[in-house]
Amino acid sequence: MIFSVELLSISSSSLLHWMIQPHLALHIPDGFLTLPVILVTWLLAIGLIAIALNRVQADYKERAVPLMGVCGAFIFAAQMINFPIPGGTSGHLLGGTLAGVLLGPWAGSLVMAAVFIVQSVLFQDGGLTVLGANITNMGLVGTFCGYYLYKAIRFALGRDTWRGMLAGTAVAAWASVFIAAMLTAVQLAFSETAPLGVAISALAFWHVLIGIGEAIITVIAVSFVWRSRPDLFFDPPRRAYSSASRSYTTR
Repeated sequence: MIFSVELLSISSSSLLHWMIQPHLALHIPDGFLTLPVILVTWLLAIGLIAIALNRVQADYKERAVPLMGVCGAFIFAAQMINFPIPGGTSGHLLGGTLAGVLLGPWAGSLVMAAVFIVQSVLFQDGGLTVLGANITNMGLVGTFCGYYLYKAIRFALGRDTWRGMLAGTAVAAWASVFIAAMLTAVQLAFSETAPLGVAISALAFWHVLIGIGEAIITVIAVSFVWRSRPDLFFDPPRRAYSSASRSYTTR
Protein backbone atom coordinates (compact mmCIF):
# COMPACT_ATOMS: atom_id res chain seq x y z
CA MET A 1 0.00 0.00 0.00
CA ILE A 2 1.10 3.55 -0.62
CA PHE A 3 1.21 6.40 2.05
CA SER A 4 0.69 9.96 0.86
CA VAL A 5 1.64 13.23 2.57
CA GLU A 6 -1.27 15.66 2.63
CA LEU A 7 -0.45 19.02 1.03
CA LEU A 8 -0.29 22.24 3.03
CA SER A 9 -0.04 25.74 1.59
CA ILE A 10 3.18 26.38 -0.34
CA SER A 11 5.27 29.42 0.37
CA SER A 12 7.84 30.61 -2.17
CA SER A 13 9.70 32.93 0.17
CA SER A 14 12.94 30.97 0.41
CA LEU A 15 14.62 27.69 -0.47
CA LEU A 16 15.11 26.94 3.23
CA HIS A 17 11.37 27.15 3.85
CA TRP A 18 10.80 24.62 1.06
CA MET A 19 13.38 22.26 2.49
CA ILE A 20 12.19 22.33 6.10
CA GLN A 21 8.42 21.92 5.67
CA PRO A 22 6.85 18.94 3.81
CA HIS A 23 4.69 21.10 1.55
CA LEU A 24 4.94 18.90 -1.51
CA ALA A 25 2.74 15.83 -1.67
CA LEU A 26 1.35 13.13 -3.91
CA HIS A 27 -2.21 14.49 -3.72
CA ILE A 28 -1.80 17.54 -5.94
CA PRO A 29 -4.44 20.28 -5.42
CA ASP A 30 -5.96 22.53 -8.08
CA GLY A 31 -3.75 25.35 -9.29
CA PHE A 32 -0.40 23.60 -8.92
CA LEU A 33 -0.04 22.28 -12.47
CA THR A 34 -0.04 24.16 -15.77
CA LEU A 35 -2.56 23.43 -18.50
CA PRO A 36 -0.14 21.42 -20.71
CA VAL A 37 0.80 19.14 -17.81
CA ILE A 38 -2.85 18.74 -16.86
CA LEU A 39 -3.82 17.79 -20.42
CA VAL A 40 -0.98 15.26 -20.81
CA THR A 41 -1.76 13.53 -17.51
CA TRP A 42 -5.49 13.44 -18.30
CA LEU A 43 -4.76 11.83 -21.68
CA LEU A 44 -2.50 9.26 -20.03
CA ALA A 45 -5.07 8.47 -17.35
CA ILE A 46 -8.00 8.17 -19.76
CA GLY A 47 -5.98 6.10 -22.24
CA LEU A 48 -4.70 3.62 -19.66
CA ILE A 49 -8.09 3.31 -17.99
CA ALA A 50 -9.70 2.56 -21.36
CA ILE A 51 -7.11 -0.14 -22.07
CA ALA A 52 -7.57 -1.54 -18.56
CA LEU A 53 -11.34 -1.77 -19.05
CA ASN A 54 -10.87 -3.73 -22.27
CA ARG A 55 -8.31 -6.05 -20.69
CA VAL A 56 -10.49 -6.76 -17.66
CA GLN A 57 -13.55 -7.48 -19.80
CA ALA A 58 -11.58 -9.81 -22.07
CA ASP A 59 -9.27 -11.62 -19.66
CA TYR A 60 -10.94 -11.74 -16.24
CA LYS A 61 -13.68 -14.06 -15.07
CA GLU A 62 -16.77 -12.85 -13.23
CA ARG A 63 -15.31 -14.01 -9.94
CA ALA A 64 -12.81 -11.15 -10.15
CA VAL A 65 -15.56 -8.52 -9.91
CA PRO A 66 -16.50 -9.06 -6.23
CA LEU A 67 -12.82 -9.30 -5.33
CA MET A 68 -12.26 -5.93 -7.00
CA GLY A 69 -15.10 -4.50 -4.93
CA VAL A 70 -13.77 -5.89 -1.66
CA CYS A 71 -10.24 -4.75 -2.41
CA GLY A 72 -11.42 -1.27 -3.37
CA ALA A 73 -13.54 -0.95 -0.23
CA PHE A 74 -10.62 -2.02 1.98
CA ILE A 75 -8.20 0.42 0.34
CA PHE A 76 -10.73 3.26 0.51
CA ALA A 77 -11.38 2.64 4.21
CA ALA A 78 -7.66 2.35 4.95
CA GLN A 79 -7.01 5.69 3.26
CA MET A 80 -9.39 7.41 5.66
CA ILE A 81 -7.00 6.71 8.55
CA ASN A 82 -4.45 9.52 8.75
CA PHE A 83 -1.16 9.35 10.62
CA PRO A 84 0.66 12.46 11.92
CA ILE A 85 3.97 13.30 10.29
CA PRO A 86 6.53 15.82 11.67
CA GLY A 87 6.09 19.25 10.11
CA GLY A 88 2.39 19.73 10.76
CA THR A 89 0.95 17.41 8.13
CA SER A 90 -0.33 13.85 7.93
CA GLY A 91 -0.04 10.74 5.80
CA HIS A 92 -2.41 7.94 4.87
CA LEU A 93 -2.40 4.58 3.18
CA LEU A 94 -3.04 4.24 -0.56
CA GLY A 95 -2.69 0.62 -1.72
CA GLY A 96 -1.46 0.44 -5.30
CA THR A 97 0.90 -2.48 -4.74
CA LEU A 98 -1.70 -4.38 -2.72
CA ALA A 99 -4.24 -3.95 -5.52
CA GLY A 100 -1.71 -5.06 -8.11
CA VAL A 101 -0.63 -8.15 -6.17
CA LEU A 102 -4.19 -9.39 -5.62
CA LEU A 103 -5.90 -8.19 -8.79
CA GLY A 104 -3.14 -7.79 -11.34
CA PRO A 105 -2.04 -4.48 -12.87
CA TRP A 106 -5.10 -3.87 -15.05
CA ALA A 107 -7.89 -4.57 -12.56
CA GLY A 108 -5.78 -3.08 -9.77
CA SER A 109 -5.34 0.18 -11.66
CA LEU A 110 -9.10 0.40 -12.23
CA VAL A 111 -9.76 -0.06 -8.53
CA MET A 112 -7.22 2.62 -7.61
CA ALA A 113 -8.62 5.04 -10.20
CA ALA A 114 -12.12 4.57 -8.79
CA VAL A 115 -10.88 5.18 -5.24
CA PHE A 116 -9.13 8.43 -6.20
CA ILE A 117 -12.16 9.67 -8.14
CA VAL A 118 -14.42 9.16 -5.12
CA GLN A 119 -11.89 10.78 -2.80
CA SER A 120 -11.48 13.82 -5.03
CA VAL A 121 -15.19 14.35 -5.71
CA LEU A 122 -16.60 13.61 -2.24
CA PHE A 123 -13.74 14.44 0.13
CA GLN A 124 -11.73 17.04 -1.84
CA ASP A 125 -8.59 14.94 -1.40
CA GLY A 126 -6.70 16.31 -4.40
CA GLY A 127 -8.01 18.72 -7.02
CA LEU A 128 -10.58 17.94 -9.70
CA THR A 129 -8.70 19.59 -12.56
CA VAL A 130 -5.53 17.66 -11.68
CA LEU A 131 -7.33 14.38 -11.03
CA GLY A 132 -5.68 12.93 -14.13
CA ALA A 133 -2.26 13.58 -12.63
CA ASN A 134 -3.17 12.06 -9.27
CA ILE A 135 -4.67 8.98 -10.91
CA THR A 136 -1.62 8.60 -13.17
CA ASN A 137 0.96 9.04 -10.41
CA MET A 138 -0.57 6.96 -7.65
CA GLY A 139 -3.25 4.82 -9.25
CA LEU A 140 -1.63 3.77 -12.52
CA VAL A 141 2.14 4.19 -12.20
CA GLY A 142 2.06 3.10 -8.56
CA THR A 143 0.06 -0.04 -9.33
CA PHE A 144 1.92 -1.09 -12.48
CA CYS A 145 5.40 -0.42 -11.06
CA GLY A 146 4.46 -2.11 -7.81
CA TYR A 147 3.06 -5.22 -9.48
CA TYR A 148 5.84 -5.83 -11.99
CA LEU A 149 8.62 -5.19 -9.48
CA TYR A 150 6.91 -7.53 -7.01
CA LYS A 151 6.53 -10.19 -9.70
CA ALA A 152 10.16 -9.94 -10.82
CA ILE A 153 11.54 -10.28 -7.28
CA ARG A 154 9.12 -13.00 -6.22
CA PHE A 155 9.74 -15.17 -9.28
CA ALA A 156 13.51 -14.63 -9.02
CA LEU A 157 13.56 -15.80 -5.39
CA GLY A 158 10.97 -18.53 -5.88
CA ARG A 159 7.37 -18.14 -6.98
CA ASP A 160 6.06 -20.49 -4.30
CA THR A 161 8.39 -19.41 -1.48
CA TRP A 162 7.54 -17.30 1.52
CA ARG A 163 10.73 -15.26 1.16
CA GLY A 164 9.96 -14.48 -2.48
CA MET A 165 6.53 -13.16 -1.58
CA LEU A 166 7.80 -11.13 1.39
CA ALA A 167 10.77 -9.59 -0.42
CA GLY A 168 8.81 -8.83 -3.56
CA THR A 169 5.94 -7.22 -1.67
CA ALA A 170 8.13 -5.12 0.62
CA VAL A 171 10.45 -3.78 -2.07
CA ALA A 172 7.62 -3.14 -4.52
CA ALA A 173 5.48 -1.28 -1.97
CA TRP A 174 8.38 0.98 -0.99
CA ALA A 175 9.52 1.59 -4.56
CA SER A 176 6.03 2.41 -5.82
CA VAL A 177 5.81 5.23 -3.28
CA PHE A 178 9.19 6.65 -4.24
CA ILE A 179 8.56 6.41 -8.00
CA ALA A 180 5.19 8.13 -7.67
CA ALA A 181 6.80 10.86 -5.56
CA MET A 182 9.51 11.49 -8.15
CA LEU A 183 6.95 11.66 -10.94
CA THR A 184 4.98 14.20 -8.92
CA ALA A 185 8.15 16.25 -8.42
CA VAL A 186 8.79 16.33 -12.16
CA GLN A 187 5.24 17.50 -12.86
CA LEU A 188 5.50 20.27 -10.27
CA ALA A 189 8.83 21.35 -11.75
CA PHE A 190 7.45 21.44 -15.31
CA SER A 191 4.61 23.57 -13.98
CA GLU A 192 7.14 25.89 -12.28
CA THR A 193 5.44 25.36 -8.95
CA ALA A 194 8.81 24.50 -7.44
CA PRO A 195 12.37 24.04 -8.75
CA LEU A 196 13.09 20.44 -9.71
CA GLY A 197 15.86 20.02 -7.14
CA VAL A 198 13.71 21.42 -4.36
CA ALA A 199 10.69 19.31 -5.31
CA ILE A 200 12.75 16.13 -5.50
CA SER A 201 14.49 16.83 -2.20
CA ALA A 202 11.28 17.58 -0.32
CA LEU A 203 9.33 14.65 -1.72
CA ALA A 204 12.20 12.16 -1.56
CA PHE A 205 12.94 12.83 2.10
CA TRP A 206 9.41 12.20 3.31
CA HIS A 207 8.47 9.40 0.96
CA VAL A 208 11.59 7.36 1.64
CA LEU A 209 10.28 7.15 5.20
CA ILE A 210 6.64 6.81 4.23
CA GLY A 211 7.54 3.96 1.90
CA ILE A 212 8.79 1.95 4.87
CA GLY A 213 5.39 2.18 6.54
CA GLU A 214 3.78 1.36 3.21
CA ALA A 215 5.90 -1.77 2.93
CA ILE A 216 5.08 -2.94 6.45
CA ILE A 217 1.31 -2.57 6.05
CA THR A 218 1.31 -4.15 2.60
CA VAL A 219 3.37 -7.12 3.76
CA ILE A 220 0.98 -7.72 6.67
CA ALA A 221 -2.07 -7.68 4.40
CA VAL A 222 -0.51 -9.79 1.65
CA SER A 223 0.88 -12.30 4.15
CA PHE A 224 -2.58 -12.83 5.61
CA VAL A 225 -4.05 -13.58 2.18
CA TRP A 226 -1.06 -15.81 1.32
CA ARG A 227 -1.73 -17.98 4.37
CA SER A 228 -5.52 -18.05 4.24
CA ARG A 229 -6.52 -17.79 0.56
CA PRO A 230 -3.50 -18.04 -1.75
CA ASP A 231 -5.81 -18.74 -4.69
CA LEU A 232 -6.92 -15.09 -4.56
CA PHE A 233 -3.52 -13.91 -5.80
CA PHE A 234 -3.32 -12.80 -9.41
CA ASP A 235 -0.22 -15.01 -9.63
CA PRO A 236 -1.06 -17.66 -7.01
CA PRO A 237 1.50 -20.15 -5.74
CA ARG A 238 1.23 -23.55 -7.40
CA ARG A 239 -0.10 -25.13 -4.20
CA ALA A 240 -3.23 -23.00 -4.55
CA TYR A 241 -4.34 -24.82 -7.69
CA SER A 242 -5.22 -27.97 -5.80
CA SER A 243 -7.43 -26.23 -3.25
CA ALA A 244 -9.34 -23.67 -5.31
CA SER A 245 -9.88 -22.65 -8.89
CA ARG A 246 -8.21 -19.50 -10.13
CA SER A 247 -9.99 -16.19 -10.31
CA TYR A 248 -8.57 -15.31 -13.70
CA THR A 249 -8.05 -16.88 -17.09
CA THR A 250 -5.22 -15.28 -19.03
CA ARG A 251 -2.58 -12.68 -18.44
